[in-house]
Amino acid sequence: MPKIFVKVGSKNKLKRFRENETFQNVFQPTREEVVGDLMPLKGKWNSDFFKNDNPLVLELGCGKGEYSVGLAEKYPNKNFIGIDIKGARFWRGAKTAVEDGLHNVAFVRTQIELINHIFAEGEVDEIWITFPDPQIKYKRTKHRMTNSEFLKLYKKILKKDGVVNLKTDSEFMHGYTLGLLHGEGHEVLYANHNVYKNEGSPEVVTSIQTFYEKQYLEINKAITYIRFKIKD
Repeated sequence: MPKIFVKVGSKNKLKRFRENETFQNVFQPTREEVVGDLMPLKGKWNSDFFKNDNPLVLELGCGKGEYSVGLAEKYPNKNFIGIDIKGARFWRGAKTAVEDGLHNVAFVRTQIELINHIFAEGEVDEIWITFPDPQIKYKRTKHRMTNSEFLKLYKKILKKDGVVNLKTDSEFMHGYTLGLLHGEGHEVLYANHNVYKNEGSPEVVTSIQTFYEKQYLEINKAITYIRFKIKD
């Protein structure tokens, strides 16, 4: 009788996928639906889902959704949407939001490069990028979430005065992004290479910590932050 190997955690993943389908704050469109512009909430997130006209904030690559939920708790007068391709990850954030009765946060399972199919031009007020993979190898440059092409993509969905926040433990990512922003003439509003050591760090940056961020801090790894506007 052949042996059947079940990948560790696969049952939990399936359970989470099924539970995600029951959450009203989770959207899992197919790629075909997304690229076919069949998302009915595109351009209508505030009016049709959140039922208000509060600022709309995205967290790209939200992982477990800790930051999205933390922001939603801290700023009840803003709407938050976490984006990640791995639904089994943000299941935790979605479930916490449901359990805590947070109605100003949602999650969408899709690829970051498709967000212009999820949101209309000028629909988003602010973007957070928290602890992205720095993609250090040169051949991975196109996957860095602050490269030129991604910035153009973010600009499409951001309002005129919209801002982007990058919080990372990667000195490489911090330096790469600062260099690119200055080189392309974007407006750096604030930059800090060690938010927990240097005075004046924005409270929103230090008051919310992810699971991995806490681990970084335990080994004295610096956490960096940049807030910027993308030029027209």
